[in-house]
Parts: sequence; C-alpha cells; structure tokens
Amino acid sequence: MRNEIGKPLFLPPFKGRIHPSYNYPSFIREISDCHSLLRKPSCKILLEGRNRVGAVVLPLAEGGTKDIVIKEFHTRGLDKLKSLLLPSKAFKAWRGGMALVERKIETPLPVAYFERRGPLFLDQSFFLSEMVKDIEEIRFLFIKLPPEELRELLKALALYLSHCHREGILHRDLSDGNILIKRDKAGKFLFYLIDTNRIRIKRRIGLLWRLKCLIRLGVPSQFQQFFLEQYLGSPHVNRFLWLWYKINKKKYSWFVEIKKALRIKQLAQRLKIQ
Repeated sequence: MRNEIGKPLFLPPFKGRIHPSYNYPSFIREISDCHSLLRKPSCKILLEGRNRVGAVVLPLAEGGTKDIVIKEFHTRGLDKLKSLLLPSKAFKAWRGGMALVERKIETPLPVAYFERRGPLFLDQSFFLSEMVKDIEEIRFLFIKLPPEELRELLKALALYLSHCHREGILHRDLSDGNILIKRDKAGKFLFYLIDTNRIRIKRRIGLLWRLKCLIRLGVPSQFQQFFLEQYLGSPHVNRFLWLWYKINKKKYSWFVEIKKALRIKQLAQRLKIQ
C-alpha cells in the first residue's frame, strides 16, 4: 500500500496524515487537542484500559456534525522501547484502515492519525475514524440469534473473511470484538473490521494460516464445522483441516484461561510493561 495516502498533517509537536475529505482548517483546529477532547464530559467513552477510545461530535465545514471515534494509544514499557525501531500503532491503524478502503472492504473510514516523538521514543499517538451508527459487536449475535438466522450470519461472515484473506488482509487479532456488524435496508449483513493496527498486508496467505486466524472467533461449537464449510466453499471439511482448526482453537482457549488464572494482563499493567 502507498504510505502517502491522505494529506500531510502538522499539529506541532504532532505530525501525521489526514483524509482529504477532512483536510480543512476548522476541522483540524477541532482535533488539535485530542487528549482534552477525550476528557470532556461530552465525550462518550467506548473503551478505557490499555488505550482510551471515545466518540465525540465535531462540526463539519459544510455545516452539520459528524461522530468521530478517537483512539489514544498509551506508549509505555515494551511499547515505548519498540517505538525506537517500529512505527506507531496509530500509523499502523491508519495504514491498515486505508488498505481496507483501497480494497473496498468495509471499515470505519480513517479520518487522521498523528503522533509526537521525542529524540528517541514515541511519546503519544492518536488515530481517528468515522463512527458507524446502529452497529454492534458480532459476539452478541453469536449468543442471541436463533439457529436459522445464525447459520445465515455465519455463511455471510465466512464469505466476508474468505474475501479478506484472498485480498491479502491478515488481521492478527480476528476476535469477536474486532468485527462489527449491522444490517442494511434490505436485511443484508454488513461487516466492519476494526482494531486496524493489527492488520498486515500479505501477497498470499496460506490455507493453514488462514484457518488459524479464525480460532479467536466465538462461533458456537455446534456450528463450527458448518462455518468452515462455508469459508472453504466445500460441502465437507477434510479431517486434517478440521483437526488443525480444533487443535489450534483448543490451544488458544488454554492460553486465554492461563492468562486469566495468572492475571498476566493486570500484572503487566501494574509493572507498566504493557
């Protein structure tokens, strides 16, 4: 993907890029202090933890307003050390989001990213995107849909993810929380990939790796074989591929349970290494 997509954005001491549709002075002034925007009473906090994510309403040049999601990436511990050599997560989110847009794969439209760097390390970074209305995480539909509707959903999801993989889109955290879903006016399912800083662009993704990417999805066990059949476009899943999927899914489940039992995430946060 071309890194020059978007227009240069300078908000000293920050710099980054902005989508051409939002590259006008009044909007740039509005986003010049995202740290404060995320702490205003009018900001709706969507996620508070390792990073802060909030939705704000910002005025547009032609009149009206737009709901914008701001993601503030906290840089500390290992992330700060890695920033010496690696691009910021905000830049990766921008690059991943634009890669999806180029391939006509649905994602909340990337609006801008910008970052502030010290002499060596990254200090702070932000990624902004449009907010999609009337949308929810796919995990909730896995639980509440009746069987026939769930089969319809899984079929559509399998086709969508197969298309993403054929386009070279590899999401390294393809979990239920990173796929948003809504229905259009005709009742068709629409999927949106988020957490785009975890996206990598590959020329080709091997079949075993593609199947391994699916293990984080919380597809109910009784529908997993149907889901793989739809993904592979085959009425049957051969035994090797089925075992590969099930073994890796079990390993991932064990890994998650061990992390919870040892409270690794909380420990890392207390030690400020995550």
